[in-house]
Amino acid sequence: MEKTAFDARYQEYLAAIEDYLNSLFAEKPHWADLYEAMRYSVLSGGKRLRPVMTLEFARLGGIDWRLALPYACALELVHNYSLIHDDLPCMDDDDLRRGKPTNHKVYGETLAILAGDAMQPEAFRLIAQAEGLSAESRIAAVEVLAKAAGADGMVGGQVLDTVYDVTDAEGLTFLNRLKTCAMISGAAELGCVAAGMDEEKRRKACEFGDNLGLAFQIRDDILDVEGSEDVFGKPIGSDREEGKVTFVDVKGLAACQRAVEDYTAAAKAAIAYWEGSEFLLELADRMVKRVK
Repeated sequence: MEKTAFDARYQEYLAAIEDYLNSLFAEKPHWADLYEAMRYSVLSGGKRLRPVMTLEFARLGGIDWRLALPYACALELVHNYSLIHDDLPCMDDDDLRRGKPTNHKVYGETLAILAGDAMQPEAFRLIAQAEGLSAESRIAAVEVLAKAAGADGMVGGQVLDTVYDVTDAEGLTFLNRLKTCAMISGAAELGCVAAGMDEEKRRKACEFGDNLGLAFQIRDDILDVEGSEDVFGKPIGSDREEGKVTFVDVKGLAACQRAVEDYTAAAKAAIAYWEGSEFLLELADRMVKRVK
């Protein structure tokens, strides 16, 4: 796909996502500080890769992609709640996120936890109130997001990452299939659900997301070793300082780079036969070649 066409579509999606997210939690009730803390993280930027993926899969399914905005932004809320909690002193204890002070550094630990807590039910409310999509679609979307984010997905992966001592490649792969891949696969599948795609298409979308998620995480581990803090938006070498074992530790940089290429190729192969998949194929390449 030509760069100009890709960039134009990405920016169209990004503008719609930002407008939608900016409309949330804008009122100022008595607990305005809670809303402010929520908006601080939700509107702090980021590439919005997951919701963009949801919208593109919806477009591929033949519907007006704007109908999928509630699903896409629901997943983005859950993603942002996870980042708030991930940065807390009891977990990764990070001071920076996307080049800005983390939520608990600005609002304190209690309000940061509650801001993250509040985003979870709000995400499911977005799905429940999605206009133009059937009740069956909304129920299916709730199930997809709950599975991606819950004990058998992102949260389960976070438990393995913070409570257990995972030190081998097989264990790290399983951990990251839950912690990272589940939400990326969920983003892809939500777009399919919005468009009413069949089970085979949904399975292939999840295969795309799972492999891309592993490529994305391994690239993240590489950047934690050789990236730039100014560009990356968070401290370099933080995983090693925290005593975490990463793919780079167990595989080495060269093998990690090969793994990124292999997983990316597998992701692209899952959907390469879909008509109009060029945007997603280009998105996959850009996700794993990023420097931040």
